[in-house]
Amino acid sequence: MLLFRGNDWTKSLSSEEKQKVTDQWMAWFKRLTDQGKAIAGNPLEPEGKIVSGKNRVVSDGPFAESKEAIGGYFLLDVASMDEAVAIAQECPGLPYGARVEVRPVAGECPVASELKGKAEFATV
Repeated sequence: MLLFRGNDWTKSLSSEEKQKVTDQWMAWFKRLTDQGKAIAGNPLEPEGKIVSGKNRVVSDGPFAESKEAIGGYFLLDVASMDEAVAIAQECPGLPYGARVEVRPVAGECPVASELKGKAEFATV
């Protein structure tokens, strides 16, 4: 998965530059989709809700620094981390200050895997 970090990198761009980068970004995503490498992807709205704690408190958020906020994502279907990194290096926003976090998606929750392993061991 590619996570696009930073919501303020476009603030220094002119309207024409923003349009150029947006067009490049859309062409990049379309190419990856046509190649079967991008499965899904969307920008995220800047506002949302945070649910936390034992009492499941709901608050406004997220309130990460804008350079750290996740602005969107691509879900990829690629053979390796190296291939995902190579795709991330093509991001049209990088020259303007965007950052791309490349993360593998786990097939199963690590805690569930650990508990399942302990349960199987306990029944042997």
